[in-house]
Amino acid sequence: MARISGVDIPKQKRGVIALTYIFGIGKSMASKILNKAKVGIDKKVSEWSDDDIGKIRDVVGTIKIEGELRSEVQLNIKRLMDIGSYRGIRHRTGLPLRGQRTKNNSRTRKGKRKTVANKKKVTKA
Repeated sequence: MARISGVDIPKQKRGVIALTYIFGIGKSMASKILNKAKVGIDKKVSEWSDDDIGKIRDVVGTIKIEGELRSEVQLNIKRLMDIGSYRGIRHRTGLPLRGQRTKNNSRTRKGKRKTVANKKKVTKA
């Protein structure tokens, strides 16, 4: 199993797909990395030589990924919450922030349904 920037990459997968296991690298970024490192895009990880892995590590080292990227995202969210922007308030209350409707959907953000009991009517005796 190849290890790049602290992440174990599966050997049986193609290089483009395997690199997406690293947080912050998607398919397009993975293909750019492999092109820069001059490694075949359709090559499986098990076919990579030690030289290929070294080249890929060098290219990946220039990109902001994993812990550094996660901390930056968290700091951006904290900044939005601190300045009290609309998006920050939505983050704080745990509601969707990109204009989605919340009456029927958004269960992922809102959590499990909380049933509210009906008010009982007062009967006159």
